[in-house]
Amino acid sequence: MSNPFSESPAPTFNDPLGMLRACHGRLESQLVTLQRLARHLPEHGSDTSARSAAQALLRYFDHAEPNHHADEEASVFPRLLARTPSARDLVARLEGEHERLHLHWRKLRPLLAGIASGQRANLPPALVHEARRSYDEHLAIENDALLPMCAEWLTPDELAAIGAEMAARRGVLISAST
Repeated sequence: MSNPFSESPAPTFNDPLGMLRACHGRLESQLVTLQRLARHLPEHGSDTSARSAAQALLRYFDHAEPNHHADEEASVFPRLLARTPSARDLVARLEGEHERLHLHWRKLRPLLAGIASGQRANLPPALVHEARRSYDEHLAIENDALLPMCAEWLTPDELAAIGAEMAARRGVLISAST
C-alpha cells in the first residue's frame, strides 16, 4: 500500500509542463479503458460497466482532450516557435497528428455514445488498435521531444503565462502568488 504522504503532489498550473505530462498519463489510462471496453463488449454487451466506461470516455475525450490540444496549439507551440525556429518541423508534425487523432475520435465518438446509451454493444478492434497506436506514437514524441525542448527554451515568464492560460481554459482562477 502506498503512503499518500510520500508521493509527490500532482503538478499545478505553476508547472504547466508537468501538467501536460500528467495529462498524457491520464490519456494513456483512458486508452487502456477503451481497449478493455472493446474486449468486454463481445461477452457482456452494453451492460452497466460498459455504459459507465463509455460515458467516462465520452466525458474525457469531449472535454479534457480538446483542452489539452488547445494548451499545446494556442499556448505552447507559438511560444516555442518564437524561441527556436528549430521546433518548426516538430510542431508541424504534432499539429498534423492532432488532426489525425481528432479523426479517430470522430469515428469512435458515435460508437461510444451508442454503448453509453445501451443501443450498441461493439467496438471494431481494428479502430481501437489504430487509435491506440496513433496516440502511443504521438505521446512518445511529446514526452521525449516536445516537453524537453520546452523545458530548455521557454523562460519562467513564458511558462507562467502558459500555466495561466491553461487555468483560464478550464475556468480556474489562479492568483499571482500560486
